[in-house]
Amino acid sequence: MNNINKQRELRTLMQAHEVLSSMRPSEDAPLPVWRDYYRRSAATYARIAEIDRGHHHEALYWADRENLKADEISKRLASTEGTSAR
Repeated sequence: MNNINKQRELRTLMQAHEVLSSMRPSEDAPLPVWRDYYRRSAATYARIAEIDRGHHHEALYWADRENLKADEISKRLASTEGTSAR
């Protein structure tokens, strides 16, 4: 079973942590790969917040954290593109 199908079958916050951890890019992966990973993770945690109600607030925390990381990378990429366009 591929990782996308695993993400769809997740029912608990712990399962989300396990699957997303296994999907983490390598530390030297390009920034767009990391940004996409964080966006995908944020969406997964937001969905888990509605399914695993016992961990609702914790899953929302993780969704927000991952979105913030993705936003930070997007800003870095935008500033790099702006600099290279000069």
